Amino acid sequence: MSSVHLKQVLGPVQLWGIAVGLVISGEYFGWSYGWASAGTLGFLLATLLVAAMYTTFIFSFTELTTAIPNAGGPFAYAHRAFGEKGGFLAGFATLVEFVFAPPAIALAIGSYINVQFPEVNFKAVAVGAYLLFTFLNWIGMRIAAMFELVVTLLAIGELLMFMGVVSPGWSMTNFVAHGWAGEDHFSSLALAGIFASIPFAIWFFLAIEGAAMAAEEAKEPSKTIPKAYIAGILTLLFLAFGVMVMAGGVGDWRQFASVNDPLPRAMKLVVGDNSGWLHLLVWIGLFGLVASFHGIIMGYSRQIFALSRAGYLPSVFASLHPKFKTPSWALLAGGVIGILAIFSDSAIQFAGQTLTANIVTLSVFGAIVMYMVSMASLLKLRQSEPDLIRPYRAPFYPVFPIIALVLGAVCLIAMVYFNFKLFVLFMILMAIAYAYFWATKAKRINVAWDSRVVE
Repeated sequence: MSSVHLKQVLGPVQLWGIAVGLVISGEYFGWSYGWASAGTLGFLLATLLVAAMYTTFIFSFTELTTAIPNAGGPFAYAHRAFGEKGGFLAGFATLVEFVFAPPAIALAIGSYINVQFPEVNFKAVAVGAYLLFTFLNWIGMRIAAMFELVVTLLAIGELLMFMGVVSPGWSMTNFVAHGWAGEDHFSSLALAGIFASIPFAIWFFLAIEGAAMAAEEAKEPSKTIPKAYIAGILTLLFLAFGVMVMAGGVGDWRQFASVNDPLPRAMKLVVGDNSGWLHLLVWIGLFGLVASFHGIIMGYSRQIFALSRAGYLPSVFASLHPKFKTPSWALLAGGVIGILAIFSDSAIQFAGQTLTANIVTLSVFGAIVMYMVSMASLLKLRQSEPDLIRPYRAPFYPVFPIIALVLGAVCLIAMVYFNFKLFVLFMILMAIAYAYFWATKAKRINVAWDSRVVE
């Protein structure tokens, strides 16, 4: 077993803050691109489908996280269930999800700042965000987790404030106007729009599973993790539907269907351009983006660390800072890739979508593949290791994991059909990663590692 371990410092409230904070930027931006594909009503249906997937997934995924509380998260579960190749697939998919989500969030942070200071370059702000929050993660998990909890609470308060402030201007007439792609919910165009909008519905919940990568740092993981995950998914369900419905009913939602700052645009229609509420939303709204950005940096650093510790990536990324005991090289590696993505307009800006929309979709490809592998791992481990200690067991087994697996497959098929060029890019990245995996097989033979680091 590896002697390189992370410190157990997190309680249930802190882990809930990480679980919600990882996701909460998805309530602030990204999801509105789904309106452009499906209309408000079509996107509502897509979100209901995705919400069912995430709810059954989290109630099932929690069994894996408590039984195998490892910083590798999905990688560790798949490795235990299916061996090295299963671990590779889950690890690669998780890396794509967590390394490509932060650039999209960083660009949104830049857009929010640009609203207040139009002369400031939004990409420069995005790079600055990487530097600042990489440093914050560098100096210790306890400090990072407390910061994450504070900004998550502020972000939740801000979303509640948004719903309250725009409520006087809300009407069902506005929400249902142009509610279907093609203006007809029975048309093939409307159905196509619903499926095309799935990646943006997933953005509402994307990365909640990243709290699994902090499981190795949780106190009493068998008790802490279920409390954090179940409270987290319930919190996010309320916020996602609340924000989407309220924003869509304040006016012509088509004005902010393809922007990185839909909530300020929606609020302007109710309170005007110069309202103090609007400025408050922009500034405090940054906390939602910061919470996810900071939390996902925490997540990808742990995933890179765990993959390196197991011999899947260069061993340098498995080293901890001698003073702060954080995966410093893993933090730097993810940051470099993210900054390159911010300036990759010509590489991944195509198919008529914005750079942000394409980065979001690429991240979602990784997430869906990882969800499916995780549910398959749960089903496999129930058969191959019936005596594995499971402090929490998935309710309604095997119905919940099968529902999550089937809905994940539906989402993946729809995404491949509507985003084929990005899927090709995803597969090219996988091929490159697999070439390294194959070339370093001999090295992994000598790596002493156990999928369950914390007993």
